[in-house]
Amino acid sequence: MIFSTPAPLQEMVAAQKQGEARGMPSICSAHPVVLSAACHLARQTGVPLLVETTCNQVNPEGGYSGMTPAIFVAFLQNLLAQEGMSPAQVILGGDHLGPYPWREHPAEKAMAKAVEMVQAYVRAGYTKIHLDASMPCADDDLSQPLPLERIARRAAQLCAAAEAAAGAVKPVYVIGSEVPAPGGTQVQEEEVRVTSPQEAQSTLEAFRRAFAQAGLTSAWERVIALVVQPGVEFGVASIHDYRREAAFPLKSFIETVPGMVYEAHSTDYQTRTSLRALVEDHFAILKVGPALTFAYREALFALEHIERETLSAKGVPLSHLTEVLEQVMTNDPRHWQGYYPGTPAEQVLARRYSFSDRIRYYWHQTAVQEAVQRLLANLKAYPPPLSLLSQYLPSIYRRVRAGEIFSHPQDLIRARILETLEDYASACGTLQNRLPLSPL
Repeated sequence: MIFSTPAPLQEMVAAQKQGEARGMPSICSAHPVVLSAACHLARQTGVPLLVETTCNQVNPEGGYSGMTPAIFVAFLQNLLAQEGMSPAQVILGGDHLGPYPWREHPAEKAMAKAVEMVQAYVRAGYTKIHLDASMPCADDDLSQPLPLERIARRAAQLCAAAEAAAGAVKPVYVIGSEVPAPGGTQVQEEEVRVTSPQEAQSTLEAFRRAFAQAGLTSAWERVIALVVQPGVEFGVASIHDYRREAAFPLKSFIETVPGMVYEAHSTDYQTRTSLRALVEDHFAILKVGPALTFAYREALFALEHIERETLSAKGVPLSHLTEVLEQVMTNDPRHWQGYYPGTPAEQVLARRYSFSDRIRYYWHQTAVQEAVQRLLANLKAYPPPLSLLSQYLPSIYRRVRAGEIFSHPQDLIRARILETLEDYASACGTLQNRLPLSPL
């Protein structure tokens, strides 16, 4: 097997059950610069790296990334080789695997597509599978929540498909019915309702019955995590911070469940203190994605400001990155239109700066990639002045002054992403102090 087995995840769960506050970040991104930064940190700490892709991002039809599971695996292998990192240190996870991408079809067709996807993931080497059949299909009653028993039966169907496709290494599974939609919520909630212990118990019982009825008893023993809502979420301009007193009943409940922890979705933008509290309260798998591409976008926009300030008068052709992104996003609004309500001016602001970070769906566009490369080339030829680094990237400026990194634009971008990744590594108990950054 090329990639890691799920054993490190199972060991982490066992440590949690023995009272050790250990966790593992789940890097939910297919962006090469984000993954490069995650590899850098994992290589320095020596801990396993969990990389996940969602059903919308990577699927047999290509998803929005244009990659099937097998193509993503080949892409990741090439990136790991460039980073000098062994694939044996990487665990591959499939997130929200279910009928969601085909929800406009009747359930039978959507589930057939989902079965094909799950099997493609497992055959490609993914060993952590999040079974998510919580979204209704076209012939479900859309006026009512999808019945829990139906969700569980469909998840068991997907699990059976995964088991049939698995080789010698069997996957571990994550289950749950209270999950945000892949790609983020479309509703901006004033308050986020925390799952009750009774709801968590009902979910576990329904899934246990469905697995037993499907003859999946051995697979049930490899269910390592339950997805619930601990009260964390983010929207266009809002962040719901973790309040551990509200989630205390959930903490107490999972302590009674052998071999299982929680998986926390939408932990993006939580503080390091809140992330550590989540791990201590048995939300041991911390999903993060948009916050990482948000950090990438922040760094690029800051560098574009520096480019404009320093090169406009020199006659150097500028990248015009923000203008290019705006043009590409307005020409193809499908990835943001349902998420950014408001006036045209409010939508412009959201497209550029929203915590929802729908801009992440556009970085692979040819025009955007060309603008990014122009920006990087300009700032490599004309390195950013320290004074402007202090103005636009103050925390990174301090690392440059300390001699930890150079002013190479790619180093600066990686450093900004690593600031977010280090919060997760610290919360999960794998990083005590900030590590020096080796230059690219």
